[in-house]
Amino acid sequence: MKNQFYPFIQQLQNTLTAAFEAFEGKARFEEDVWQRPEGGGGHTRVIEQGDVIEKGGVNISAVHGTLPESMQAQFKVTDADFYACGLSLVIHPKNPMAPTVHANWRYFELYNAEGEIVDQWFGGGLDLTPYYLNDKDVRHFHQVCKKVCDEHHPEYYTHFKKQCDTYFYNIHRKEARGVGGLFFDYLRQDKVFTLQNRYDFVTDVANSFLTAYLPLLLRTKDLPYTPHQREWQEIRRGRYVEFNLVHDKGTLFGLKTNGRIESILMSLPPQVQWRYDHQPEENSDEARLLTVLKNPKDWIH
Repeated sequence: MKNQFYPFIQQLQNTLTAAFEAFEGKARFEEDVWQRPEGGGGHTRVIEQGDVIEKGGVNISAVHGTLPESMQAQFKVTDADFYACGLSLVIHPKNPMAPTVHANWRYFELYNAEGEIVDQWFGGGLDLTPYYLNDKDVRHFHQVCKKVCDEHHPEYYTHFKKQCDTYFYNIHRKEARGVGGLFFDYLRQDKVFTLQNRYDFVTDVANSFLTAYLPLLLRTKDLPYTPHQREWQEIRRGRYVEFNLVHDKGTLFGLKTNGRIESILMSLPPQVQWRYDHQPEENSDEARLLTVLKNPKDWIH
């Protein structure tokens, strides 16, 4: 399976970076190929200070080695080796009217002392983080998510949408990071689904990403905005940073497995603010966003 999934994400990285470069006037992705001393490596592609994208990255990696003790306890295994590969992307547009987007699709294997696979699963998803709500845009994003889920199982969208709302949540703030999408993890072979079924679902979700996000970026990238709106974007980006550094599993896994720090922290936006006890004006567009983040919505019905 890893020999099937890794070539898929290699090609997907090319597709995604080409699509985003088509929006740009001057900026291009720069590639950084790196090796992990303990085993494996990756291709980091970052774009910065573009006309549309202030900072973005589309990264792939495939790493292997001995699982750290802290993660052996988490997975309830001993003396385990692992293999993990995946693609992770984050796009932070310059315009505060354009939403930030994140996506990740990954595959994991665990081995026993004899090198035999004892566990394997897929994970991933995609989620949207707007700074100013446009209900039509958010519905489009969720409708694309639902369509691809419905092609595989009638309960997938409801289940994985709820998992997304639960996962991308700043518990210490009692608010969601954004307006959700899909999140799934530990998609194993079972009595109903083969591992190939799981692969087909995850790759179909990945292939639907551009359909979900690019129309939103196209509509918003050139909209006028004020310094006040830019300031609000930077304050909300601070919440994005808080989630990634405090709660995100991928960030923590990379840090605990001696991952490449520049690639792990690629997701952080370039300009951020933390204002003490900042509260938006009552009945403002900013206040409406916070109301939705504290009370996740059903965007389809």
